[in-house]
Amino acid sequence: MWTYEHSIETDAAPEAIWALWADVENWGVWNGDVGSIQINGPFAAGTDFVMTPAGQDPVHLVIAEAVPGEGFVDEARFGGLVLRTSHRADAGERLRTKVTYRMEITGDGADEVGPEIGPGITADWPETMAALVKLATDRA
Repeated sequence: MWTYEHSIETDAAPEAIWALWADVENWGVWNGDVGSIQINGPFAAGTDFVMTPAGQDPVHLVIAEAVPGEGFVDEARFGGLVLRTSHRADAGERLRTKVTYRMEITGDGADEVGPEIGPGITADWPETMAALVKLATDRA
């Protein structure tokens, strides 16, 4: 298994973060890596979506878990690998919100493949998360 986690704190309320996550069609506003995105149903567990990173092939994902106002988990499967990313908005220090993204790569060959592909997938998280919390704060 390969894992990576990044957190950031903000004055934006968890509900403000959730509202941006749930507005999948507009993820490109705060996530510069999104070339296009299409969700095939409500922002809820079991719904699949297709995200095409700028200049790359489409990635098919499914929302594995979704708890309004708290967070969601998406999963992508490639052969025997599962890329599971959790997105959480929890109480942080001094009444702030702590936003955390965590990726786990599991399955056949994850110990070898995870370190090869994981850092490339997660490299923009600090920038993406900073843009997310800035937009949530600006809209408050």
